[in-house]
Amino acid sequence: MRNTRPERARPKKGHPEKTRSSGVKPTGPRPRESRPGAAGSIFVGASRDLLPYLKQELGSLGLRWTGESSGGVSLPGGMREAMFLNLHLRIAHHVFILLGEFRARNTDELYLGVCKVRWEDYIPEDGYVCVYSIVDTPEVNDSRFVNLKCKDAIVDRIREKSGKRPDSGPARDRTVVHLYWKGERCSIYLDTSGETLAKRSYRKVPLEAPMKENLAAAVVLASGFVPGTHFINPMCGSGTLAIEAALLALRHASGALRENFGFMHVRGFDRRLWEGMKREAHGMEREAVGGKIIATDIDRAAVEAARVNARNAGVDRFIEIFACDFRETPIPEGTGVVVLNPEYGVRMGKESRLEEVYTGIGDFFKAKCSGYRGYVFSGNLDLLKRVGLRTSKKLTFHNGEIECRLHEYDLYLGTKRQKFRETV
Repeated sequence: MRNTRPERARPKKGHPEKTRSSGVKPTGPRPRESRPGAAGSIFVGASRDLLPYLKQELGSLGLRWTGESSGGVSLPGGMREAMFLNLHLRIAHHVFILLGEFRARNTDELYLGVCKVRWEDYIPEDGYVCVYSIVDTPEVNDSRFVNLKCKDAIVDRIREKSGKRPDSGPARDRTVVHLYWKGERCSIYLDTSGETLAKRSYRKVPLEAPMKENLAAAVVLASGFVPGTHFINPMCGSGTLAIEAALLALRHASGALRENFGFMHVRGFDRRLWEGMKREAHGMEREAVGGKIIATDIDRAAVEAARVNARNAGVDRFIEIFACDFRETPIPEGTGVVVLNPEYGVRMGKESRLEEVYTGIGDFFKAKCSGYRGYVFSGNLDLLKRVGLRTSKKLTFHNGEIECRLHEYDLYLGTKRQKFRETV
């Protein structure tokens, strides 16, 4: 693991860590002072690739982060703010609330430090808690033992206070606690998201090698798609890119699609406040996407999956989805973006056959997409060269463990000079 400071290791993707300050010092509550809903420190986790788009998203919501690291950004707030972020953020993995920090040189000191948090204020005695951790200390070589020790401290404290103890296990569908232990420093958080925010609940038919929803949202933002213009998605697969484009164009809060978050199982959860937030978000939605959103795939099973997923997301009437070869995808008059996510030949072992496909993408761009910006997202750099067009931008992402590139192509109407003359 790497780090933003020499003495600290960089956390895994989306992991909360100490952040570089942008002028305001985060004020995490001490363990014995932490209360549900109290103002403190929030950490929004996202992988390094997605950070620029997470910050763009926070800015569009009128929020300013107070610190930044390779694993996300921090900002002040408590449970109310965490609920708002879970409702609106498309790019983030998790939203954490810092409960406390303490020194631990061994597991006994870890146990004592965790016991100081007022868990009875967060977890009902008849509830359920999941503990997961990231550990980088010579004292321990198995995070499962740390999870168990942390869980024991939590339930022992609650039993001492109430005479009962909550259940525990690996499922992240109720109260979720996260521990980060680096060297002798421990930080403990409430994971208010529970399951990753990438899971929107609409993708019931994911097909093979799907793109995660938050990655798709980042690709849509990276394309510069502007609501009111067209979003064209040949090779749509299960439809995730087109669905995320529709949700963005409609200003539909992505968290409104989910029925369960970790914060819903924290003691004192305010259901009326949550429902009010959703109503307010619904009131800000647009009634139409403006331009056209078109998704096509040669595989009829993929087309049917995309239709089902779009219907689950509530955007099926805003997306034209049908079966055809990508070369036959209609390109409406006007401007917009054409985004393709072809097979990589990495997971599926079809690289030689795909060379012709990537060459065909370049021909398709030249023949049918003048006036648009073209994008190809792929995890195979050799195949990307087969597109045969000069790139105007290259962006790095990770789709699971595969390092990918999003290549941008300006598809001018005629020459650059002609395009310039048309706009002045």
